Amino acid sequence: MLEGSTLHNKSTWFKKTSKKITQQISSFPLSQFLRLSVLETRSATVSLMTESATHHVVAIPYPGRGHVNPMMNLCKLIALRRPSDFHITVIVTEEWLGFIEPETRPPNIRFATIPNVIPSEVNRGADIPGFIKAVQTKMEDPVEQVLKRIQVPISVLVYDTYLTWALDVGDRMNIPVASLFTMSATVFSMIYNYDLLVENHHVGDKFSGNMEEIVDYIPGVSPIRVGDLVKGFNGKGMEVTTPVAINAILTSAKARFLVFVSVYELEAQVIDALKSDLSVPVYAVGPAIPYFNLKDVENDQNTPDYVKWLDRQPEGSVLYISQGSFLSVSDAQLDEIVAGVQDSGVRYMWVERGEASRFESENDEKGLVIRWCDQLRVLCHGSVGAFWSHCGWNSTKEGIFSGKPMIALPIFWDQVPNSKMIEEDWKIGQRVRFDEGVLVTRDEISKLVTSSMDPKSEKGNEMRNRAKEVEEICRKATRDGGSAQIDIDSFIRDISKDR
Repeated sequence: MLEGSTLHNKSTWFKKTSKKITQQISSFPLSQFLRLSVLETRSATVSLMTESATHHVVAIPYPGRGHVNPMMNLCKLIALRRPSDFHITVIVTEEWLGFIEPETRPPNIRFATIPNVIPSEVNRGADIPGFIKAVQTKMEDPVEQVLKRIQVPISVLVYDTYLTWALDVGDRMNIPVASLFTMSATVFSMIYNYDLLVENHHVGDKFSGNMEEIVDYIPGVSPIRVGDLVKGFNGKGMEVTTPVAINAILTSAKARFLVFVSVYELEAQVIDALKSDLSVPVYAVGPAIPYFNLKDVENDQNTPDYVKWLDRQPEGSVLYISQGSFLSVSDAQLDEIVAGVQDSGVRYMWVERGEASRFESENDEKGLVIRWCDQLRVLCHGSVGAFWSHCGWNSTKEGIFSGKPMIALPIFWDQVPNSKMIEEDWKIGQRVRFDEGVLVTRDEISKLVTSSMDPKSEKGNEMRNRAKEVEEICRKATRDGGSAQIDIDSFIRDISKDR
């Protein structure tokens, strides 16, 4: 267990160093290189939980797609596991209520909203420091007001780890608090042990700048290049994200429960190391993706057109491409990717966010460009042979669950260490070697796609075989007696008896 002095020392170190860093938060020029997608707004109804229930969970996700989705999936797991015992209220902004997919959800999950007190999701990339500051300073009071209006006792407040103020709200209202970390346990450990990186001069003012140096001292984390650490520790973005992240991770150690959306078997060493170092109970409930919806779509009479298109393609012939819902590469790099994919001659399905014009002039009969899809359903389709991904944690887990090899193009923050695990630890994919300001050419893209998709490719076959092995590990975790089911049941049991 974590000795009080260990956490105290980390917290003291952070307080001494963070003031200097946070004073630098004035600009964040990512917009010069990256683009923000426009999310479609969808209608939804809101209802505040008021009826009596045996147990009542309130969930507060961070307002971002990569955070809302795993929080919703955790809520569904709880709701489906114990439908007669739990009611769940999810608190989101009015804008985010419109973004949440209007899919069928368990009747014991409902929504409550707060006003749009933070910048809109559709343009938050224009001022990331402003968005982060607003989330940290503007949401706390309206959320607390919603909690005070709920007329039934709250069993536990599940908050996204980055919403540190939720712990203060829980303390004031005498509500047990659980912290949900929506990235990998490996990334959590990197941030938690940031002081070790500073001591070893792999981040901070004394860092030599050598991205090839190996970090082999973070408990449970496999040896990793400095360049494969969280992107933001060194260089652009460090001033904005790192102090907030360190504070969030150290603060989460003070919660009553800590939940990871990781598959235990895929990060066993790092999860075990954290369990031995932290006094807070740790649960690994991953993959925490909407696999429970797959049976429903099998009987769906309203098959989407994109699924019908996939049905017409040969088995394993389609490259599914998605660069995520928030950040993307530069226009010039995107042009090279489009050209490289088309030069490879493979069939592809591309989820576009404004890139459609790049395809329309080509009149490419081998590709389908769509605005949105049920990603897990697509990845699990037999005609999909590989997954081109930005390596957000949710997409990474969906790729693993589908058993498809991956082409990784990470852009920021946790995506970089995720891509390292994909290529080096799990050996289920390969990375696009992407450096800021340096274009990856269409020829390089074409060769990478071909090696991943060609059934005669030795590299491709190795990745496909390994991807199937890792898929089985992931799926086994979700079955009765699997690690995810054991931990979700443990979490449910612990929050039930805690109140």
